Amino acid sequence: GPVPPGDLIEVDRIFYKHWALYLGNGYVINVTPVDEGAPTLSVSTLSMFTGQAKVKKQLLKEVVGNDSWKVNNKYDRSRTPLPVEVIIQRAKLYIDMEVTYDVLGNNCEHFVTMLRYGEGVSDQVSNTESA
Repeated sequence: GPVPPGDLIEVDRIFYKHWALYLGNGYVINVTPVDEGAPTLSVSTLSMFTGQAKVKKQLLKEVVGNDSWKVNNKYDRSRTPLPVEVIIQRAKLYIDMEVTYDVLGNNCEHFVTMLRYGEGVSDQVSNTESA
């Protein structure tokens, strides 16, 4: 069935997980590198997003492409999500904003968890050595 708004979506890329937050009507919000031409295959999440990134509202199917994806609200076990209206409202404030990646923590997972729970959390960082 359809994904509930405010849910976190985990996309399986070849070398890393990409995270987006579902807004509804087929759209997600996610963080993308400003340099769209940057090679993404052999680059780790951290180095890929050093410097400038942009928060974009995009169609889920465009973000996912041919990769597999799933809803993964894994932190709901330890944290209480904000009300859906609040999550979406907060997310919309960031659309088209340019951010330095460090502001958001280290990766796209920090960004979407910050929107959902009010604080950024990421397994990827805690179990990845910093580059």
